[in-house]
Amino acid sequence: MKMIIGGVFQGKKEFAVQQTGIDLQQAADGMTCEYDSIFQVPMIYHFHEYIKRRMQEGLPYKEMAGDLIRRNPDLVIVTNELGYGVVPVDAFDRQYREDVSRLCCELAAASDQVWRVCCGIGTCIKGEQL
Repeated sequence: MKMIIGGVFQGKKEFAVQQTGIDLQQAADGMTCEYDSIFQVPMIYHFHEYIKRRMQEGLPYKEMAGDLIRRNPDLVIVTNELGYGVVPVDAFDRQYREDVSRLCCELAAASDQVWRVCCGIGTCIKGEQL
């Protein structure tokens, strides 16, 4: 498993494609993909939005990290870092931010590589560089 994290509009998805060679046509967009598709694709981007959709629809999501580690251990996960900045006033947004961050911590622990992307430049923060 590999994770690529960073702020919004920092070039994470493009970096992932460049580093892995995975075509976006093969990847799942967390904003729109079918829920079970993430267990069959080589990459998901907008992972944080995937979790948000599940939360909004009342679907299980807290076991997502373990399920992904078991069922799709080679997945490349591209997600925004949500734990920086102002704490949201809205209770749902606070819970969303916390739960996505905790899931990402679990996934990062199980990942061979974790990259942080800022201004389109990736820095390997865990594992060997590609």
